[in-house]
Amino acid sequence: LLEEAEIERMHLLVCLRMFEASPVTRALCISAQLAMTPFLMAVYLVNPKAGHRFVGYLEQTACSTYHNVITHIETPGTKLHKEWAHLDAPDIAKGYWKLPADAKWVDALKCMYADETHHRDVNHTFASMESDDPNPFVLMHKEDAARAWKMEESERLMKENRGSTSAKA
Repeated sequence: LLEEAEIERMHLLVCLRMFEASPVTRALCISAQLAMTPFLMAVYLVNPKAGHRFVGYLEQTACSTYHNVITHIETPGTKLHKEWAHLDAPDIAKGYWKLPADAKWVDALKCMYADETHHRDVNHTFASMESDDPNPFVLMHKEDAARAWKMEESERLMKENRGSTSAKA
């Protein structure tokens, strides 16, 4: 759940950066968080399965919304295509999802969509489990961590090689 909260925070930061939200919009986001946090905490304390199921349905709604927005951005002739298809992804999104320098806003939205589909699946899985069932996502996280470490290590070695070859030239 902490990972999910961190990712949702990044989605919020990316969107706030992308659209330079007004103080009113920012206040509404904070108010919604202040209202939902105690509510969800109470639901999780009383009935964790119901809490996960509820969040799973919220995530499904987010998935539907992202799918609709992405479809409109990629469909020539729509207002969203005209307004958003050419927009660059904000730097915070490029850094977080390791997007290329020329990434567009729709690329960042696709990353957010992928995150939301994962959150939906995780929450519905947890809602269907018994409290003493093993976490089915632990192995996936270990594999992802190992893959990320290998990628970071390769990038570091490539940079070192480039530096040593250019120093010799």
